[in-house]
Amino acid sequence: MLAGMMSDESALLVANTAFYAAFTRGDMAAMAALWSRDRPVACVHPGWVPLIGYEAVMQSWQAILTGPPPIRCGQATAFAYGDMGFVLCHEFLQDAVLAATNIFVREQEHWRIVHHQASPVRQADLAPDAPPSRRVH
Repeated sequence: MLAGMMSDESALLVANTAFYAAFTRGDMAAMAALWSRDRPVACVHPGWVPLIGYEAVMQSWQAILTGPPPIRCGQATAFAYGDMGFVLCHEFLQDAVLAATNIFVREQEHWRIVHHQASPVRQADLAPDAPPSRRVH
């Protein structure tokens, strides 16, 4: 399917995949290119205080990407709402599973990240191939 004909949900999943590819490779240039420069950004890494602003977020990624942990994204589900969308997914690390939310905005025909947040998931709550629950609470 041509990029211009791709659904917003599919395009969000492509952008989300690019985020995790940059993360896995420890590619700071690719990571920086994925984040919005036009809108305010924020990030909450597991166990960290919220980071607000492009510089603070990029400094955090610079520290993390110097020795990125082996990470795999799975069970991603995209939600699009006009020029905003988000992806819910699981981050699989060596000894942990995190639930992640990646929020994107459309800027000049590209989806750019404005917020990433990840937090631990209880192993007992995971079904091997189940998509993320649509339940809010």
